[in-house]
Amino acid sequence: MDRKKVVVALGHKALGTTLPEQMKAVKEAAKAIADLVEEGCQVVISHSNAPQVGMIHTALNEFGKVHEDYTFAPMSVCSAMSQGYIGYDLQNAIREELISRGIHKTVSTIITQVVVDPYDEAFAEPIKVIGRYMTEEEAIAEEEKGNFVRKEEKGYRRVVAAPKPVDIVEIDAIRVLSQADQVVIACGGGGIPVLKQQNRLKGASGVIEKDYASGKLAELLDADVLMILTGQERMSINYGTERMKQLDVVTPEEVETYAAAGQFPRASILPKMAAGASFVSGREGRVAVIAELSRAREALYERAGTVIKQ
Repeated sequence: MDRKKVVVALGHKALGTTLPEQMKAVKEAAKAIADLVEEGCQVVISHSNAPQVGMIHTALNEFGKVHEDYTFAPMSVCSAMSQGYIGYDLQNAIREELISRGIHKTVSTIITQVVVDPYDEAFAEPIKVIGRYMTEEEAIAEEEKGNFVRKEEKGYRRVVAAPKPVDIVEIDAIRVLSQADQVVIACGGGGIPVLKQQNRLKGASGVIEKDYASGKLAELLDADVLMILTGQERMSINYGTERMKQLDVVTPEEVETYAAAGQFPRASILPKMAAGASFVSGREGRVAVIAELSRAREALYERAGTVIKQ
């Protein structure tokens, strides 16, 4: 087959939650990536970071409470830290797996900033819950600082926006490394959301859906395939009912129709399907596949997962 440019978005299953889980999970993720490299693909990887960035946010804020000289860490800093340590584990696992197969390629992680629109409606309707549980007093203090909080059974938690990606600041570096036949890890956790202020990039209080960021990454790299690897074999409609139907092959137009009918949960499945449909619509011949992690090689040939194509 012709050499394909593939952007792979790794979900929670590929990383686990705790540090020990991550060390184990990335070894399985590395096998899926190595399978694609063996097939001759030019691979760029993005990944989720929800548990990891929440852990970092909680840890640094607790540290700040105990030590008066330290301020609480903004979300942009927490996101950067999560990109670094996830990338460290992931790139080493991929390197080890490739070498074990006789493949010698450099694997690089790029700390990636993603530009968002300050007028994105998401900032008025935050949906991403992060960090530790707070007391009512702490929650009031957060609201006085202009942050959103949500009351849950165990207490209050911070809620941040999930704006759509507009551009990727480090896209030229990602492109050059990929063209040099390196395996590149970028846009971890959806990237660090930033706002452009003349020559300055200012971290935004939010998180970007990694699937939308992966779609933007694939678009800017003019990739052939966007592959979203999850813990599910296929996407479905009418989930949990007698009329449930797994989706094998769908068009972007069908995805739009299903989405308008509320078939895809907003916080989980919708970003995957919408990102895939948008990517495919951008150029003739593009394909998006949403498949189970261990079936990456089959998904490349459209023999596994939910395939979105024209």
